Amino acid sequence: MQRQLFSVLFFCQFFVYSQIQLSGKIMDSETNNILPFATITVDSTTTVMTGSDGLFALQIHPPSNLNVSYLGYQSKTVVITDSLIDFITISLTPKVQNLTTVSLKSERNKANDLIAKVKLYKDKNDPNKSLEAYSFKSYQKFKITEDRTAQFESRDTSDVAIKNIFNNTHSFISERVTQHFIKKNIPEKQNILGTKMAGFKHPVYDVLGITIQSSSLYNDEYIIFDERFAGPLGKKSSKQYYYKTLDTLSGSDPAYVILFQPRKTSTVARLEGLLYIDTTTFAIQKSIIELKGELDVKAYHTFEKSDFKDVWLPKSNSIAIKRGNGKQKISLFGGRITVGNLDQKNNKQVNDDFLVSKTDYFDYSLESFQSKLTTQPDIFIDTQAENRDASFWKTYRTDAITDKDLASFPVIDSIVKAQKIERRIKVIQSFTQGFYPLSFINLDLTYPIKYNNYEGLRVGLGGITNESFSKRFRIEGYTVYGFIDDAFKYGVGGGILLNKKHGAWLNVNYKDDLSEVGSFQYLTDRRVYSLFEPRLVNIDFYYKHRTYSTSLQYEIFPKLLSETQFSISEIDQTKNYQYNQDGIWKSSYKTSEAKIALRWSPFSNFLKTPNGTKEIYDGYPKFTAQYTQGMSDVFDSELTYSKVGLKAEYSIDRINLSNTSFLLEGDLGFGELPLTHLFHAYPNAPTKETILQRFSVAGRRSFETMYFSEFFSDKLATFQMRHTFEPMQITSWLKPEFVLITRHAIGTVRDKELHQGVDFKSLEHGYQESGFEINKLIAGFGLSFAFRYGAYSLPEFEDNIAFKFTFYLKL
Repeated sequence: MQRQLFSVLFFCQFFVYSQIQLSGKIMDSETNNILPFATITVDSTTTVMTGSDGLFALQIHPPSNLNVSYLGYQSKTVVITDSLIDFITISLTPKVQNLTTVSLKSERNKANDLIAKVKLYKDKNDPNKSLEAYSFKSYQKFKITEDRTAQFESRDTSDVAIKNIFNNTHSFISERVTQHFIKKNIPEKQNILGTKMAGFKHPVYDVLGITIQSSSLYNDEYIIFDERFAGPLGKKSSKQYYYKTLDTLSGSDPAYVILFQPRKTSTVARLEGLLYIDTTTFAIQKSIIELKGELDVKAYHTFEKSDFKDVWLPKSNSIAIKRGNGKQKISLFGGRITVGNLDQKNNKQVNDDFLVSKTDYFDYSLESFQSKLTTQPDIFIDTQAENRDASFWKTYRTDAITDKDLASFPVIDSIVKAQKIERRIKVIQSFTQGFYPLSFINLDLTYPIKYNNYEGLRVGLGGITNESFSKRFRIEGYTVYGFIDDAFKYGVGGGILLNKKHGAWLNVNYKDDLSEVGSFQYLTDRRVYSLFEPRLVNIDFYYKHRTYSTSLQYEIFPKLLSETQFSISEIDQTKNYQYNQDGIWKSSYKTSEAKIALRWSPFSNFLKTPNGTKEIYDGYPKFTAQYTQGMSDVFDSELTYSKVGLKAEYSIDRINLSNTSFLLEGDLGFGELPLTHLFHAYPNAPTKETILQRFSVAGRRSFETMYFSEFFSDKLATFQMRHTFEPMQITSWLKPEFVLITRHAIGTVRDKELHQGVDFKSLEHGYQESGFEINKLIAGFGLSFAFRYGAYSLPEFEDNIAFKFTFYLKL
């Protein structure tokens, strides 16, 4: 018995030793071109497929027979007998074509015909369009790992912790169980039933809003980590891809295998891969998608035929990322916290995956769901999602959690705590909104330092309490000092949360500060923070005001925000301006105003978290409206007037990274309106003699050739259009953007004789300027040029020119 056992072990060691990792590539013997997605069968049992680069990697036990086949080529069998071989190149010979044989060109035509039929039946095969309503659940496991083929080894005991982290754990792991609701012509709604994120007490909600990969192949775009690519079945896909029939699979549901690859003439970001098309319904049964570059990305989709009108429903999808030809960091949370990296060591090809995400779909139902879901945010998190117990996860886990996964959670917890990653994420998220969080207060970064032509250098300090202070109450305040006018300004206020579900805050504020003459601010405009606000530098026409206000912020539903405000202001002039009211010239007056504002974002996507609503996809168009009523004899106010503002924004983002944006705004005022309450078109040209003296920084939406205080209107309409061409890649770090710009304004002003001390004109003949920008030349800076023409062009040619810096730096 011992002799027999010895013999088994003796021969087994040779068997194990003989197993080798074989890599190689498949090529055309005549042209040396690679043959993507060729089929390799090992010993008539195991079948693998090369990638889009013609490469393959597999485990074999020599001697082994490799049968390689590819449509349009003669099959070839290669015998591997030498266990020392680790890489092989296999060349296939094209078949001899005759008049009756299908040519490569006709194969492409056949593939094009098949793709045309897939598009023709898209509405029938896409469940989002063919089914009135349905729901299902999904389980997703997402990992970022520092795995390597070679394990980390060290005799130094001080490296034990490092060895444990890199060999026994993942750098990041998360799980999610989601209930999906889909109704025809309504965006998908997701209810996150459970979520777990290693290392974090609460999930990083930004991650929950990331689209890791598209679940459908029928759309015009395919998404990978919020990056958009041309879909292989989109409306314009025939211009972006060429197709070739590779094979026809038999079985209970036979399918055509279609290769799609990018056309060299296309300028958009493109993919390549395989589509498995049902021969009867022309629905997608399965797909393999690859993206090659600094990172190698491979995505899989499998679909399952259901009883719902014979529709193929998603069964699972997955995505894996490994190192490519270069060196590239992988980071999450807005690209600012690096969780891990990919590193090319010694230029040796390694086949381990760095990032892996897998999603399984199940529990499909055709039962109708509550209609109120249509007004819900696109993603909403169950109140118990962060506190699910082990039995919950055991019920819904469709992908097994490995011992290494389980070992990851406590180790990553300690890493996150030691490196204070939660704190770093909080700082970054607050910084992008213009705040720096301290223990119980967020410092407001818009106050420390500014400059304008009236105050000169304006320095100050401001802040608002955060949830560490109170979840229901907040206190805010600021104080600033202007060096030229030698005056302090300040503001104080507070708020109370009335309704958490609708984000209803009741606020009370007092300000003793300056405001720009002719400016019109919408209450519901989102807070946008920039390191540098260029237009403010040149403003010199302000008025002083002391304002008491109370306001109510209320989220009617995620896509529709509202704010109402009542305010009382005492106004004084900073220049020798006077307004004539009933024959009396006034430089100071008191106003009482009631405002109501709405902002509607019908095409944006929102994530509802325990902390509030977050916009996760900036959809267009957006609409903003505001009505203001000035009332006399209310708290001793003196003026009666009405003001209406309407704004529409639209932006077209293309897959090739070009963009076209439009801004249309109309303002109307009537009644007793001093210059302080009229409208301007946001001019940004200092009143200087030469072009170089006017050289400053261009604004984002301002009229660059219009001089300050040159025009004021009580009726004003403006239109702006920007077209940004795809970035010009000169080097890896120099990718300037060329932008064409045109701006137009028209307006009128009544009773101009009621204003004295300031000489201004109307815009009744229409104002026009056009120009261009070359942005992001260095450190966010670029150059702009604008030219004024039309009815309000000036006699001196150079006075119509604006030449300035631009500053676009994404935080």
